[in-house]
Parts: sequence; structure tokens; C-alpha cells
Amino acid sequence: MKFFTKEVKIGLAGIIALFFLIYGINYLKGVEMFKPSSYMYVSFKNVNGLAKSSPVFADGYKVGLVRDIIYDYNKSENVLVEVELDTDLRIPKGSSGELVPELMGGVRMNLLLANNPRERHEVGDTIPGQLQGGMMAEVANMVPDIAKMLPKLDSILTSVNHLLAHPALEETMESVQKSSKNLEVATSEFSNLMKKDIPQITQNMNLIGENFAKVSQNLSEIELNETYTKIDSAISNINQLTERLNQKDNSLGLFLNDSTLYQRLTETGENAAKLLDDIQKNPKRYVHFSIFGKKKK
Repeated sequence: MKFFTKEVKIGLAGIIALFFLIYGINYLKGVEMFKPSSYMYVSFKNVNGLAKSSPVFADGYKVGLVRDIIYDYNKSENVLVEVELDTDLRIPKGSSGELVPELMGGVRMNLLLANNPRERHEVGDTIPGQLQGGMMAEVANMVPDIAKMLPKLDSILTSVNHLLAHPALEETMESVQKSSKNLEVATSEFSNLMKKDIPQITQNMNLIGENFAKVSQNLSEIELNETYTKIDSAISNINQLTERLNQKDNSLGLFLNDSTLYQRLTETGENAAKLLDDIQKNPKRYVHFSIFGKKKK
């Protein structure tokens, strides 16, 4: 009689298929059956809809999952959550658990690890847990304030409606529209200026810069020492001329420095003026003219 009959083979295939089915379901839930792990308990008063196989995070990194949720019927408002953790994770004493409601529904567990490198919890210990309100709780706290603001919002909306219905608003909008058109025209003219005139002005400025550079180069090429020598020579000649004018050994020096010559010239000029005046008044005294000749006295 053979042991591996047709029925045995069918049974073994069914067992293997069931095993893979269970493994696949746990794998989809995030449960790794063959991975070594440790476990701890977190005590809550309210798990707020936490489900089995929910991920557990520490500092934003997934370190385990919820393996079981146990309700203690002997103690009111006391729920124990069994957490399966990585074996490498060490839970310092003073740590706690936290449930955070998510915006799209569901609850996420976070482990708040304490800064205590010397002491740690052992496998199977229980740590306290708390429920964080999260964003939804903050929104719920804001609802009364929003209710108080509604009458004020209604008054503000009424004032806004009156403002929108005022005729001056339409005139203001027309003025704004005209100003917008004028601004558009000014922008167009400025654009034309930038395209046409500015390049020409820039070209002229470049030419001026080049000419200035040439002038600077020409000035730098002038022999300054020779020029200074000529200037010194001209100043020396002027000084010599000034000294000659201050001396009386020449005609111009005598004229400038001798007052007697000046007085004589002045007297001669005055006498000449008197003579001309007398000639104009008594011309017969100085000029004798006759057609028949001079009469004998």
C-alpha cells in the first residue's frame, strides 16, 4: 500500500495552499511571520478606533504594528494595545505612546521615545498612552469662535454689498480703466523709446567715451617737462620786463617813473588845446588871405 496516495497529495496541497493564503494575508497587513520581533503593551483610556495591524511609528519611521487590542473589563476606561516591535528597537524608560487622528480618517500610533540611554523597558512591559486631538480636534475647538464671528461677517457682507452698489464705484472703475489704457500707451511708447532712441543714445555715449579716451591719450603724450620749461622761461621774461619798467635808464621807464615828464606832457597837451581853441575863435589872427594881395599899411 502506497503512502502518497491521491488523497494524501490533495491534502498536502490544500495545507500548503492554506499556509500561503495565511502568509499572504498577513503580508498584506504588514505582518512578517518569519521576522523575529519583540512586543510591548501600551495602555490607553480610549483607542479612538485603532485597528489591528495598524503601523506603529517612532520619529516618523515604521518600527512595528499593532498585534492585538485587549479591553480590560476589570478596569473601566483601560484598553491595552499589544504592539509588535523590531528586535533592534530599545524603548527607554519614560517613553509613552500617542494616538494621532488623521485627516482622512483612521488613527496612527506614535512612540514618544524618552531621552534615557541608561534605563530601558523589557519585553512585555506596559507604557502609558495618550490620545492627541490632532487637526480635527483643533477644528472642533474653533467652531464656537466661528459661530461668534458669523454676525460680524454678516454685517461686513452687508457693508460690502452697499459699497458695490454705490454709483461712485462704477465711476472709479471707469477711471481705473482709463488709467490702465493710458498706462498701456505709456508702456508702448517707453518700449519704442527703448528700441529706437536708447540704442542711438548709447552709441553716442560710446563715441563720446572713445573721444574722451583719445583726448586723454593725447594729453598723456604731451611732453610736460618741455612745457613747464617754456612756462618758466615766459615768467622769467615777464619778470625782466617788469624790472626794466621799474628802472629810469630807458624811455619807457622814465615815462612811467618820472613825474616831471608826465607834468610836461600834461602842460604841452593843455597848451595845444588852448591854441586850437584860440585858432577856432580868432582864425584871422593866424591866417591872412586876400584876392588882390596884401595891403600896405
